[in-house]
Amino acid sequence: MTGKNHPPYLKPGDKIAITCPAKKLPKPMTDAVALLESWGLEVVLGETVTASFHQFAGDDALRARDMQRFLDDNSIKAIFAARGGYGTIRIIDDLDFTDFAKNPKWLVGFSDITVLHSHIWANHALQSIHGQMPITIPDASATSLKTLKNALFGENIEYDFRSHSENRPGEAEGILIGGNLSLLIAMLGSASDFSYDNKILFIEDVGEYLYSTDRMLRTLKRAGKLTNLAGLMVGGFTEVKDNDIPFGQTIQQIVMEVVKDYNYPVCFDFPAGHIPDNRALILGRDLHFKVETHYTHAKYI
Repeated sequence: MTGKNHPPYLKPGDKIAITCPAKKLPKPMTDAVALLESWGLEVVLGETVTASFHQFAGDDALRARDMQRFLDDNSIKAIFAARGGYGTIRIIDDLDFTDFAKNPKWLVGFSDITVLHSHIWANHALQSIHGQMPITIPDASATSLKTLKNALFGENIEYDFRSHSENRPGEAEGILIGGNLSLLIAMLGSASDFSYDNKILFIEDVGEYLYSTDRMLRTLKRAGKLTNLAGLMVGGFTEVKDNDIPFGQTIQQIVMEVVKDYNYPVCFDFPAGHIPDNRALILGRDLHFKVETHYTHAKYI
């Protein structure tokens, strides 16, 4: 697979859809709709944005039907997941991507939406956008929203930031893959799994225990996913929990112990994940990645 296959970029006047494949929305998406309309886009809302079934945005059948409607509608040029939470894995195998693969469009979201990102890369080698969702837009940094707009409209994106002293310096090129660590683990061995070889892996997570993060990374290692990476980008690991008896290692120490046998570059504090400065990442695209001790630079090639 190469990282050359992307859906058409957006232009003013295009229609985009918002649907909820996972958890239900707690409130209307007024700010998000206003922002997208200010970009010249026509916003179409799915049934799921007002639906409720326990914690979900409607039952599985409704959420699958809503997503399928927009996958098949060629007038829709991008599909935003309104939020993450939990639930996309419950409907992924009920979705038919045949028409979507013939007439691809951007899929946008993060967290639980890692399921969709992984599935369309594994099965159709199509790019997608890991970035802010309607529920997170009110609290999003201006920079993250600019990168989201640039990704959708085909403008340049580069990442330059100060990062962590525990970086492992180096330089690499490869197709960018990844997303939420918990969901990447959930994809292992499924129809949504794929080779990590020669790729740059991005990972992030929220609300996980230190021991659980250690276990998930070791699971990836045992599955052979970390052996032949081109590089590793560690984004936000937020709301990290610990046990009464401390685990004894930071996120950085856990990661570096797991990958100590490899020599590819590793950066920490990449500005993406469950953070206000959640900058858009174009998954499935070739990336050049340069890591120094306190500094990281990355750009698409």
